[in-house]
Amino acid sequence: MTSMFDLSGRTAVVTGARRGIGLAMAEALAGAGADVVGVSAQLESNGSEVERRVRAAGRRFTALRADLADRAAVHRLARDITALGPVDILVNNGGTIARAPAAEHSDEMWDRVIEVNLSSQFVLSREIGRTMVERGQGKVIFTASLLSFQGGITVPGYAASKSGVAGLTRALANEWAAHGVNVNAIAPGYIATDNTQALRDDPDRAQAIVTRIPAGRWGRADDLGGATVFLASAASDYVNGIVLPVDGGWLGR
Repeated sequence: MTSMFDLSGRTAVVTGARRGIGLAMAEALAGAGADVVGVSAQLESNGSEVERRVRAAGRRFTALRADLADRAAVHRLARDITALGPVDILVNNGGTIARAPAAEHSDEMWDRVIEVNLSSQFVLSREIGRTMVERGQGKVIFTASLLSFQGGITVPGYAASKSGVAGLTRALANEWAAHGVNVNAIAPGYIATDNTQALRDDPDRAQAIVTRIPAGRWGRADDLGGATVFLASAASDYVNGIVLPVDGGWLGR
C-alpha cells in the first residue's frame, strides 16, 4: 500500500459496523492501518465478528451500542465517541429500510426510516464534525444509495432519506471543505446483504436486477472497501461533496 492510502495512527468510527457493508468498511479501514470504533444497536461488547476482523489486522477496536432511531441515544453516542479522543474518520453507514407501497406506507415506517437514515446522521456528523473543523482535519463518509439518484419501488421513506443523504453530503462539504474536512458519500449498488434479501428472494426481481448490471453480478460487501479507504485517506484530500457510485455499472446503463 502506498503512503497516500495509509491510515496508520488514525481513528475511524463506523456506524452499522456489526454486519454487511459496515463490517466490510471497518475491516478495510483496519487493513489500511486505522483503529476502529464500531457502533451498532446489537453490537456485542466482546467477541463480535467486526472486532475479530479488526484485531486480525493488528488494530485496536472499541465497541459502542446505540439505537439510531432514538435521538437521545444518538446524542449520548456522540458524547461517548468524543470522550474516546479525536476522531479522524466518521463513516455514517448505519441504516434501515421499510418496504410497503406508498399508499400503505405508515407514518411509523416513514418516521423511523427518516430518523435512522437521515436525522441521526446529521446529528452525529454535526457533533463529531464540529471537532474536526476545530482541528482543521477530518473525513466524513456517508453511505448513500442508488436511490439517492432514483426513486425505487415500495420504499418511499428509504428513497427520500437517501436523497437527503446526498444533499446533506453536499451541504456539509460546502461549509467544511475550507476547514480541511472532506465530506463525501458512497452509493452502493445492489449488494448481497440483509437489506436486499427480499429482492434476492424474488426470482423475477433478482433476475431483472442482475440482467441490468453490466458487471453481471450482485455486489459483495467487500466491494465497498476500496472506495471507503480512498475517501478516508489523503488520496481524497481534494475530493469534496461527491456521491461515488460503487454499483457494477448500474447507473451507466
